[in-house]
Amino acid sequence: MKLTIERAALLKSLGHVQSVVERRTTIPILSNVLLKAEGGVLGMTATDMDLEIVESVPADVQTAGATTAPAHTLYDIVRKLPDGSQVELDYASDSQSLTIRAGRSRFMLGCLPVEDFPSMAGGELPHRFELAANELRAMIERTRFAISTEETRYYLNGIYLHAAGEGQTAALRAVATDGHRLARVEMALPQGAEGLPGVIVPRKTVGEIYKLIEENAEPVTIDLSDAKIRFAFDSVTLTSKLIDGTFPDYERVIPADNDRVLEVEAKDFSEAVDRVSTISSEKSRAVKLSLADGSLTLSVSAADQGSATEALEVGYDAEAMEIGFNARYLMDITDQIEGAKARFLLADAASPTIIRDSEDDSALYVLMPMRV
Repeated sequence: MKLTIERAALLKSLGHVQSVVERRTTIPILSNVLLKAEGGVLGMTATDMDLEIVESVPADVQTAGATTAPAHTLYDIVRKLPDGSQVELDYASDSQSLTIRAGRSRFMLGCLPVEDFPSMAGGELPHRFELAANELRAMIERTRFAISTEETRYYLNGIYLHAAGEGQTAALRAVATDGHRLARVEMALPQGAEGLPGVIVPRKTVGEIYKLIEENAEPVTIDLSDAKIRFAFDSVTLTSKLIDGTFPDYERVIPADNDRVLEVEAKDFSEAVDRVSTISSEKSRAVKLSLADGSLTLSVSAADQGSATEALEVGYDAEAMEIGFNARYLMDITDQIEGAKARFLLADAASPTIIRDSEDDSALYVLMPMRV
């Protein structure tokens, strides 16, 4: 295999694929990226056995062929080469080594056999639909903060994607929860997503696809089955196993009769929570909301560090009440609100609260209270 490629193009694609490769793995071939050159294109594949990314980039291919090379080392080499340089990749099968040349620099990397590289291909993906990149990005952005990091509850370690409702109300829903807070975002059901099974997309996959579509404007084609999901756009294909578990019945935790309504400027509220929580102990980060007619007082008290309060003018005309929340969780949710105001639907100090964007009904957040 022999080819020449522009450094910037190689670096960008390598940056995408190498981020899938685990730094520590007991299987040597999984530290490598598969390089396949033919027909004016260099194809790169990386996998951790649960997630696979394939990306193609134009190259001047003199000799077609394939090899595997250490992903992170190759990426670091290309990253440190001068801007604008032409990079030559030359694989010699007799010495099982890849030579990288650019200007006066020359590197040699040991390679592993292509035959050892695992493939995630295979298996039918019967459901196919398309999403605009910005729609997929928004769905991920507004739910991923609520994904659980608790490995024992593995079925919460991802975003639950499913079709909900029927006819005019049919929607594609993304839900994430860690038991303390819940995020639910929906959009009109795309063509082809009818009868979509409920699937849990793993946290790592969510992070990788979000990074990939940050700079992409092309529609994303999504294929899935009960066990796998594939995202494809431009010259990138990301295939992932799904979490084999049952997502809890999240509808049960969304209260239906919270009748106390608080409306507050989202940005002012988030900044006020941030200020008063400065003195709270990191462990609990509890902030108390004291509500009375037209006013909200935020307060934090930490035995060893003192106390803080801040008052805000709000829309509230129900009976006075006090309720406590984790400050970080409050800010995570209000940061997702793009409209001017956040609407809180409350019941009492011990019951979950619903938080919504007053100008956008597509997202709903549920937050469990804390004792304060």
